[in-house]
Amino acid sequence: MEASLDYGIRTVFDGSMQEAEAAVTEALKEVGFGVLTRIDVAETLKKKIDLDRRPYVILGACNPRYAAHAIEHEEEIGLLLPCNVIVYQDEQGQTVVSAIEPLRMFELVDRDDLRGIAGEVKGLLQKAIDTIGRKG
Repeated sequence: MEASLDYGIRTVFDGSMQEAEAAVTEALKEVGFGVLTRIDVAETLKKKIDLDRRPYVILGACNPRYAAHAIEHEEEIGLLLPCNVIVYQDEQGQTVVSAIEPLRMFELVDRDDLRGIAGEVKGLLQKAIDTIGRKG
């Protein structure tokens, strides 16, 4: 496991992009999240602007219970949902997995009643990322 970034929770996975994506999807499922969206950034950039880059995938992860609770308290919170998780290959060829740090993201909202939700979501995402680090 690696230290958290200022705005993300990060680890290096000892395996391929495909293995990391499958492992993080399963780890997220174990803590109550589902992956709603998958964006293959490298593929999209190649198709749209003929740019070659290392593999990079964005997964939109959601825990329905927490999302519903947050939306009930703040309709516009959907602008910050779902929680993004990225899987990419860095310059050294390592597979990196990072998740958004919800407490930092929710600072934009500046509502005390939502900080508890963000803290709980952070704990779940941290657990999933920690699991990936141990399996990798």
